[in-house]
Amino acid sequence: MAQPTLTLRAAADSGIRRHGRETYPHECCGALIGRGRQVMEALALPNVTEESSRRRFRVRPSDYLAAERRASELGAELLGFYHSHPDHPARPSQYDLDHAWPVFAYVIVAVEEGQPGTMTSWRLREDRSAFDEERIAVEPGGPPRSETGERPCQPGF
Repeated sequence: MAQPTLTLRAAADSGIRRHGRETYPHECCGALIGRGRQVMEALALPNVTEESSRRRFRVRPSDYLAAERRASELGAELLGFYHSHPDHPARPSQYDLDHAWPVFAYVIVAVEEGQPGTMTSWRLREDRSAFDEERIAVEPGGPPRSETGERPCQPGF
């Protein structure tokens, strides 16, 4: 069976990477908004963990609801969440496993010494025993890159 693919619009990909760079050495987090397996927008959310934000993230219920509202405004749905792993691989931790829901995609970007690198996507098995990795594809195009090489994070419908 072929591994499923999560497709990111170019602006969503650059938005996740930029957010990881901006929050380093702490974890960033945000929502993935789109349709099916296509992420049209990466919505940055505040990391409100009361634990070490260098190794943990938490999304407030009010921010979760704001992400659902944004998805509804775009005629889309909440597909999942992203977060960064500062100076660690883009692989889910036990904490990630303990707090995940089977219906969502979980994108992790490794940020090494402030620079975003490998990005992976994971789906929790229905029995919650483990994650399965899915491929990520990035759609080319979108707005032109700025002098820093970044693209603005826009829905791009």
